[in-house]
Amino acid sequence: MKIVKYIVTAALLAVGPTQMAAAKDKAKTFAVVNEDVGVPVFPYDITDRPYTVVGEVTAGVRKATVFSKEASQSKIYHELWERAEKMGADAVINAKYGDSHVSAMSWGKTNATGTAIKFTTPAAVAPASAPAQ
Repeated sequence: MKIVKYIVTAALLAVGPTQMAAAKDKAKTFAVVNEDVGVPVFPYDITDRPYTVVGEVTAGVRKATVFSKEASQSKIYHELWERAEKMGADAVINAKYGDSHVSAMSWGKTNATGTAIKFTTPAAVAPASAPAQ
């Protein structure tokens, strides 16, 4: 009987986190998305929607070993998005990154910067209506 309990408990533990992760992925919806990388990080300015600047975002993506591949654009943009999301941003614009360089603490590091923005609603941009008479 104890063996059955252990098997059922192990099965529930194995299935639970997977379903929770799937539900978490489904819950993420973005106001805009860069289709190439799957997150709202863009190498250009967004001109079709009003926004306010939240702040500057910086990230550094490191290689694990000297034989590892260079960081991809997708990995760099995901790292920028993680930091901008913590700031409460809706997107990152003007994302830029350079070539990888070797340092004393890393086999290769790519630095990236961008501007975190939060979209404003048209109602928030429009002036307040006249007071009631």
